[in-house]
Amino acid sequence: MAYLLRTLILIMFLSILLTIGLALGVLHIQNFSHIKVAIPSFIYTIFAQAFVMFYFIGVARLVDNVRTILSSEQNLSELFDQVPPDLKPYRAKVQRFHHEAELCKRQTIPWTMLMLILGMIAFLLGAAHDTGMVKKHIHSGVVYGFLAAMVIGFFRQWYYLGKSHVLLRQLKSLFQIPDGQM
Repeated sequence: MAYLLRTLILIMFLSILLTIGLALGVLHIQNFSHIKVAIPSFIYTIFAQAFVMFYFIGVARLVDNVRTILSSEQNLSELFDQVPPDLKPYRAKVQRFHHEAELCKRQTIPWTMLMLILGMIAFLLGAAHDTGMVKKHIHSGVVYGFLAAMVIGFFRQWYYLGKSHVLLRQLKSLFQIPDGQM
């Protein structure tokens, strides 16, 4: 799943760079202005960021559910075929997994939200500039802010998607959960 999400955010990154390249006149595609590319690019950005955000929320939620089962010692049959007499090593590992999952979520979701908010504002200001209600430098400034947030967010998401992927594999192997099951 992490590889799919990395592909989604890479396509998002390239489509936004294409849009900015068209707007600056660096790139030229016949019959396509940056406005025609910006609309599907930003819709796609919303789509990709929603997937990434819910992936991190889902991984953190799974780890939290496992932690709750281990700490309450109820429904242990969901994790084990035969419950071991000592749960202490499992609790310690799951506590570390919980910390890592929360860290991944805390390090990526604020950048996701910032990207979406700045992207929406830039999109709306672009429409306002097109109708003559806002000067070009205002729209451009917000776009540059969006670009900065997207670059930082992209690299953070790329890194933490890898960490979450490894974390998920370790958690599933610890409790012998099949890869296709959450």
